[in-house]
Amino acid sequence: MTRRPELRNHQRDLYYFRMRLTVAGSIALFLFMLLAARFAYLQIFQHEHYQTLAEQNRISIVPIVPNRGLILDRNGVALAHNYTAFTLEITPSKIKNLGQTINELSTLVEITEKDRKRFKKLLEESRNFESLPIRTRLNDVEIARFSANRYRFAGVEIKARLFRHYPQGEITSHVVGYIGRINDADLDQLEEDGNFANYRGTNYMGRAGLEQSYENELHGTTGFEEVETDAGGRAVRTLSRTPPTSGNNLTLYLDLKLQQVAEQTFGKFRGALVAIDPKTGGVLAYVSKPGFDTNLFVDGIDTQNWELLKNSPDKPLLNRPMHGEYPPGSTIKPFMALAGLELNKRTPSYTINDPGFYMLPGSSHHYRDWKAGGHGLVDLHKSIVISCDTYYYGLAVDLGIDNIFNFLSNFGFGKKTGIDIEGERSGLLPSQASKMKRFKQKWFAGDTVSVGIGQGYNLVTPLQLAVATATLANQGIKMQPHLVRQIQNSKSGVVTPIAPQIAATLPIKPENLALVRDAMIDVTRPGGTASRASAGASYTIAGKTGTAQVVTIKQGEKYVESQVAERNRDHAVFIAYAPAENPTIAIAILVENGGHGGTTAAPIARAMFDYYLLGKLPVSAATTPEPEEAEHD
Repeated sequence: MTRRPELRNHQRDLYYFRMRLTVAGSIALFLFMLLAARFAYLQIFQHEHYQTLAEQNRISIVPIVPNRGLILDRNGVALAHNYTAFTLEITPSKIKNLGQTINELSTLVEITEKDRKRFKKLLEESRNFESLPIRTRLNDVEIARFSANRYRFAGVEIKARLFRHYPQGEITSHVVGYIGRINDADLDQLEEDGNFANYRGTNYMGRAGLEQSYENELHGTTGFEEVETDAGGRAVRTLSRTPPTSGNNLTLYLDLKLQQVAEQTFGKFRGALVAIDPKTGGVLAYVSKPGFDTNLFVDGIDTQNWELLKNSPDKPLLNRPMHGEYPPGSTIKPFMALAGLELNKRTPSYTINDPGFYMLPGSSHHYRDWKAGGHGLVDLHKSIVISCDTYYYGLAVDLGIDNIFNFLSNFGFGKKTGIDIEGERSGLLPSQASKMKRFKQKWFAGDTVSVGIGQGYNLVTPLQLAVATATLANQGIKMQPHLVRQIQNSKSGVVTPIAPQIAATLPIKPENLALVRDAMIDVTRPGGTASRASAGASYTIAGKTGTAQVVTIKQGEKYVESQVAERNRDHAVFIAYAPAENPTIAIAILVENGGHGGTTAAPIARAMFDYYLLGKLPVSAATTPEPEEAEHD
């Protein structure tokens, strides 16, 4: 039996079709409305935000590092300058396999492990479209070799860059200082100070000396280029350019030739020397022996050289004029004599009979004079000329430590001088309070005795001693010590002098100052402890010798220099100024383990004076002198 086919219900099918169409249309309309709403939100309400992001993706800011300012001596001789050298540079965004490219480059140009580490660090800190140096200071052969193979290395090129150089090497190492790579701590500090933007692209900043203390003047203002980039970060074209402004130039009071004279006459001795113009406070010479080659630090010092400098027993990294703290020895005596006169504890005619020692009342301890048997009758003038210890033992006790502290602090002892280099130390001017604070001990009368001859708890820096000497030379007017004489704006060329600044005017009676100054002149004449310093001179020198003990000699023992280890021998100290009648230069010299001030330090001062006042150069470097009894201190 055959089944009859069912007839389709077209009305029902049409109903379901329309329903499905309505639902699908509603969903499509809803989705379209969502898209339209999102589009409206992005285009209307978020337009500015996304426009900024798009612009940032399209345009990148590339910093242009400014030229660092020059540092010149008073005659325009360069102490720190820049020079152009060729570097091999890589733009990472243009290279597919960076490691392979560097390996291939190393077959043409020497690339050390140090170069690779430096490049890796730069890569981490930079954008990939910036050009980064993989090798610096290429020689002519390396340049030619790469140029011949340039076609093989897309994204690698040779560029000319400026590098910092210190042409005087170790002679000016401690005064000029050096630059070094910027580290994370520096970046944090720059951001805190609001200077971060001005150091974008800069890899170096001042690390010591004037390079550090005048960083804001020397660095300059960073420029920039607006570079259009594609989606891969590749530079397409330069849209605009704002050139950088070079750092300002510094001209110093320092005379390089005078500095070289000091270096030559010091010879192989260690020590420090500071020469100052008493009328301005300008530092004419600043010597720390030995020094070090500051150029080693520019690209980052290698481990071998760092270990040599750090572990050297000669301590070449020690900035002796401002960080070295030494007993002043007998160079303190002119200041003690002045204290005695000013505080009415001594008169010019007051005389003692020196038996060769001093004893505190009620004590059996002998404080020995440097001359066995003593000097006989000694007044204030003679006490300075022959450097009589016994006179100053008694004077110190009569003054008392509080009066000594209060008077000598006026000359700057125990205080930072405020020179325009960072990191200065203050030395130690002893007092009852300082001993209690430092050693938790009370002050005894015997402590005061040693202070009178610049021993005991006394510690000064050579810079402090130079400032105090210049104050004597300048009739009691203490000038602020300063290295920089003027600053030249690199953009306008305008020179701004740094005006001399009076630090203090000491209320000293002119007649008392004249007594001390006259005695200091006789120190350098026959019979004085520094007579050889002025022998044959056509000008007058005023000075004072000193011998600073390194190790204590027990009572009853005799100090014999030849029997003492070289580094345990006494330091030689000398302060002086010239011409004595109208001083234009004042000097403080400390020769470590040099013996007596009159035989080791004073000849250095004479050579300095001869050059500065007469233009006369020394014949040869200083040699170890034979001590003379007449010039013992």
